[in-house]
Amino acid sequence: MKSLSLYLMAALYILAGVNHFYNPAFYEPIMPAYIGYHLPLIYVSGVCEMLLGLLLIPFYTRKIAAILIMAMLIIFFWLHIQMLVDYTKSHDKHLWIAILRIPLQVVLIAWAYSVIPKRR
Repeated sequence: MKSLSLYLMAALYILAGVNHFYNPAFYEPIMPAYIGYHLPLIYVSGVCEMLLGLLLIPFYTRKIAAILIMAMLIIFFWLHIQMLVDYTKSHDKHLWIAILRIPLQVVLIAWAYSVIPKRR
């Protein structure tokens, strides 16, 4: 069961990273207005997600990949909080998505922590 969870997580990040290139417009509304270079940052984060997803697979890179995924998700918290603030102010019909993203980040961080190899 643990390997299934690991491979699902790896696939999630690889596919999410690919989606940054396939559909960058999806990520544009998440980017705060006060940050420049939206498209390059969307691509860089896509590369990071793909790379970290791939690095989850080999045992010897799994720990660092999981730790870096947790760090990435913590950094992305502020993007989701900004999205929540923006959607609340504009009464965006997708506010419910912004609300759900916050606890989802916590779940994803816990999931990444769960795949860190434990010492025996």
